[in-house]
Amino acid sequence: MDHDQNFKNLIVDYPKQALEFFAADEVCPLDDTVKITPVRQEQLKNRLGDRFRELDVPLLVEWPNGHREALLFAVEEHTDPRRFSIHRIAHYCLDLAEMFDTRRVVPVVIFLNQNQCPGELRIGGDRVDYLEFRYLACHLKQRIAEDYRQSDNIIARLNLP
Repeated sequence: MDHDQNFKNLIVDYPKQALEFFAADEVCPLDDTVKITPVRQEQLKNRLGDRFRELDVPLLVEWPNGHREALLFAVEEHTDPRRFSIHRIAHYCLDLAEMFDTRRVVPVVIFLNQNQCPGELRIGGDRVDYLEFRYLACHLKQRIAEDYRQSDNIIARLNLP
């Protein structure tokens, strides 16, 4: 089993802790009533011959008490910044939004190494940007391990030096 698969398994096995660590700005705190469900990784194709897109770990977060509307998280892990494509991440999010008929999709990109990847994508004409896309970035190498040494979050403890 390769590193990427181990990383995906860790997120699927501990989704609450993963979101609290990688996407804290969007989800914290998550209480024990929240329901987190991994959704299909392979996105549906429009035509049989089309290439399929496969997400690392898409997670559906639901609050049974109705405290918040459900959120979809498109969690992507990147080891090699040269292979990163903000366009591909935007496609994933648009596919999820269409599949679940929602606008509540949060792209989370976990960078294992230092990088200079674009943080946003703007598509438009001379006067107006018609599509703007950003993602929540988690740069593991920029996190301070000491801040998490006493944490009860297993994801934080396993992912920092």
